[in-house]
Amino acid sequence: MRSPDSRERVRLSDIADEAGVSVATISKVLNGHGDISPATRARIEGLLTARGYVRRSQRERPPGGLIELVFHEFEASWSMEIIAGVQEVAKEQGLAVVVTESGGAHSLGEQWIEGVLRRRPAGIVLVASAVLARQRARLAARGIPSVVVDSAGDPPADVPSVGSANWAGGLAATRHLLELGHRRIAAITGPSDMLCSFARLDGYRSAMATAGLDVDPLWVRFGTFHVDFGRDAAREILALPDRPTAVFAGNDLQALGVYDAARERGLRVPEDLSVVGYDDIAPARWVSPALTTVHQPLRRMGVEAARMLLDPSARSAAGGVARVELATHLVVRGSTAPPREG
Repeated sequence: MRSPDSRERVRLSDIADEAGVSVATISKVLNGHGDISPATRARIEGLLTARGYVRRSQRERPPGGLIELVFHEFEASWSMEIIAGVQEVAKEQGLAVVVTESGGAHSLGEQWIEGVLRRRPAGIVLVASAVLARQRARLAARGIPSVVVDSAGDPPADVPSVGSANWAGGLAATRHLLELGHRRIAAITGPSDMLCSFARLDGYRSAMATAGLDVDPLWVRFGTFHVDFGRDAAREILALPDRPTAVFAGNDLQALGVYDAARERGLRVPEDLSVVGYDDIAPARWVSPALTTVHQPLRRMGVEAARMLLDPSARSAAGGVARVELATHLVVRGSTAPPREG
């Protein structure tokens, strides 16, 4: 296996000779130019990876460098907090921030990777998104690191990540409702293909089990993290014969949808229905009554991811790459109260 130093000494002229092309063609591939045939590009990419070529990013970072920030889906009130955190670090380093949306997909297409190679960012922050192994290899060959924030699934072993204590947040939200006296507590979590959805739901289930309470399957819904789904799921839950007296929503937007469904049925929050959200976005403070929610340190997650991205030592940990999990905490406001039946 080549050492890191020997990887840095790989000469482009040697790769060009082996590929049967000019050094200028190798440079075009490295810089993401599009006027290279797919077959030639693939051959060069394979040789760069096989020979362990890694661009020394600090020396070769282009003037006016940038951080690429990729969301699988852009939602302003939530996303802006992470953007602000990344921007804070980028400004300190004299870098710009480019924001990309992958259109709801948790994995990114080939068109995106070609654009990244043309832009040559200092690094990539992926929010609930992931790059495929072959894409990571292409990025590594250019010396472009990546960090995942709030990973949709378990991040690959060689990709550093920043997340929050989702399980503890779900546990704290549900325990708060239990301490108020609620026993029929519903949960509306996020998409079934996202790790954080399951972690928050597992926290809820653990709190209920510890209290000796069974969870009716009809009380649990996987959703989309959007207001509309929170409203639709709550409509079904609140129409049950023995409806829950409280709802833990997996994010604040779905909690706002629960508010709408409660109003439709003539139920008051919190007198008739207690609601807890998750994230602590700005609208949670503005809605009436103000929403009790789990504070997720979104801005700090952006800060930590950007710092990790720009500092190679921060991306490493004993035995592998860094995994950072930031604490969450419950913020009690006006949307929770003891159930009417006492």
